[in-house]
Amino acid sequence: MNLFSRGASPRRSDTLVEPKGHTGRGASPQGGRTEPGLTALTGNWVVDPAHSRIGFSVRHAMVTTVRGAFTEYHSRLFFDGRDPSRSGAEIVLSTASVDTGVDQRDSHLTGRDFLDSATYPHMRFLSTAVRLAGPDVYRMTGDLTIKDTTRPVVLELTYIGHVTDPFGYERVGFDGTTTIDRSEWGLTYNSRLAEGGAMVSEKVRLQLDIAAIRSTSPTG
Repeated sequence: MNLFSRGASPRRSDTLVEPKGHTGRGASPQGGRTEPGLTALTGNWVVDPAHSRIGFSVRHAMVTTVRGAFTEYHSRLFFDGRDPSRSGAEIVLSTASVDTGVDQRDSHLTGRDFLDSATYPHMRFLSTAVRLAGPDVYRMTGDLTIKDTTRPVVLELTYIGHVTDPFGYERVGFDGTTTIDRSEWGLTYNSRLAEGGAMVSEKVRLQLDIAAIRSTSPTG
């Protein structure tokens, strides 16, 4: 199976390794089947960075939500509209590219208390299985690696739609989300409030808003 690559900038991204578990062989009986109209979407797609976001949100001081995003990353995606079990994704993010809109907070997040970008410059998601969970909804299981700790997570992906824009490009959209406990990846730094709660919640919601353009160039 060929997956497509993309970087955060217009230049060509580095070649990434083939995701585990994708052999290009026949359909898995647990993969499910999509509606016939999605079969035409099968193939490689290039993420459009101008209309995509890989972000997160976390509760701060128990009363508000802080949101941020990773602005630099490489990814490979493949969508099989006939057999979702053959679809796959790999995303490698630069931990130093975290952006919450506050420089002091970003420096803290990239420092040793949290992501330690100097020692661990990348975090990575590699899909291991995909199945159809309902109309336009897919569940993608994969391994998330942060600071050399790898644990399984499940992304719930919603198919948004497919269009051809005025310039003739085919576009497809997916939204994905999952919630993790950051302490399971060694991100244990915290301060306690006088009321007894945590300054930063251990629960972090990851959000992927993906707009992709069909790729005509093979990669792999």
